[in-house]
Amino acid sequence: MLCIITEKNRYGYCVIMIKENRQKADLIVGIQWGDEGKGKIVDLLAQNYDIVVRYQGGHNAGHTIVIDNKKYALHLIPSGILNPKAINIIGNGVVISPDALIEEMEQFENLENRLFISDSAHMILEHHILLDQAKEKLRGKNAIGTTGRGIGPAYSDKVGRNGFRIGKLRNLDQLENEIIDYLQQNRPILESLNIDIETSSIRKKLEFYKEKLEKYIINTTHYLWKAIEEGKKILLEGAQGTMLDIDHGTYPYVTSSSTISAGACIGTGLNPKDIGTITGIVKAYATRVGNGPFPTEEFGEDGEKLREQGFEFGTTTGRPRRCGWFDAVAVKYASRLNGCDNLALMKLDVLDGFEKIKVCTGYRLNGKEIDYLPNELEKVEPIYREFPGWDKSKGVRNFEELPENAKNYIRELEKLVETKISLISTSPDREDTIRI
Repeated sequence: MLCIITEKNRYGYCVIMIKENRQKADLIVGIQWGDEGKGKIVDLLAQNYDIVVRYQGGHNAGHTIVIDNKKYALHLIPSGILNPKAINIIGNGVVISPDALIEEMEQFENLENRLFISDSAHMILEHHILLDQAKEKLRGKNAIGTTGRGIGPAYSDKVGRNGFRIGKLRNLDQLENEIIDYLQQNRPILESLNIDIETSSIRKKLEFYKEKLEKYIINTTHYLWKAIEEGKKILLEGAQGTMLDIDHGTYPYVTSSSTISAGACIGTGLNPKDIGTITGIVKAYATRVGNGPFPTEEFGEDGEKLREQGFEFGTTTGRPRRCGWFDAVAVKYASRLNGCDNLALMKLDVLDGFEKIKVCTGYRLNGKEIDYLPNELEKVEPIYREFPGWDKSKGVRNFEELPENAKNYIRELEKLVETKISLISTSPDREDTIRI
């Protein structure tokens, strides 16, 4: 829609400006260390969108969605796939394991014209996975805690201009030759890590990938530009969380991509002016998988109770998550970094039954109190504020029906992180969500 504005400039001349009031793409972003429950919120909101887009990461992350007590585990396919009316796009910023994607696609029927894959997205191949696992093993006690799925090496090759885009499946002869050349050039490195790739099987694998995936591969950037021009409603979703961002997270214990809202532009081809409402996803407590600093981690009974009640085990790996209290300093930082318009507070019901609930409101570093996120996060001591606990929030769908202590907790979190909480999840089920 065009909007015509007439006004006088400083010289008194009448100026006519034509502004286009276009549809914008809304964005869902994780605010902590990932595993915040983005899948449920994307699934819930996707019912009102025409297109859902995944813009970064790989199959090292996953969403668990529960609908009518049935669980769906998604790793690469956008969460909008559970909305039969939504188009789902895997953007150019994603690194794709063809094997993992094909396996995931098999749990759904009639994906044609419902799923599209960017021809510019890079593939994770066998050597990436073996390199990832070998290098992580060599790090020993300094291991990052990767999933060993080949994500880091695939992104390294992408940035080093040695990667393999999935669109190249259209020309198997060229792609096969490029992969073999790559393996030959890197033979000394691979042999030093005891990695041996059987080149005779490469062609057969590529033919299988082409057969299964080629019809879904398109120029998704052009597709999204056209969709915006046509007024389609678009929802963008990322993987992992802000604190794992390659630039702004707890480096080097991070993932290999831009997990923040700005990464959505890089991973789709949309520009900043195309982005609309940004919703940050946070848990009512905090978790982390893998190594790295985690100021509010609880090692005792409370941490174990959070893990058990929240069923905190990785969707992708099954690894137990490290659990701790809500870190308001980190969430405030992440909300500002992403430009969040509002937050969705997940897993409130997991806090049922705790006598006291803690929230980190500041840090102590080298004997001084600070209220910001330092680079030496591993050296800080959390400063806590205690809240009285509550019970029976599970399944509540109306804010006023929540226990009074739970309502007070939510109101105080809003003040501490300076961002409105507009959605509250009280169970894994799609319908157990409070809108404020």
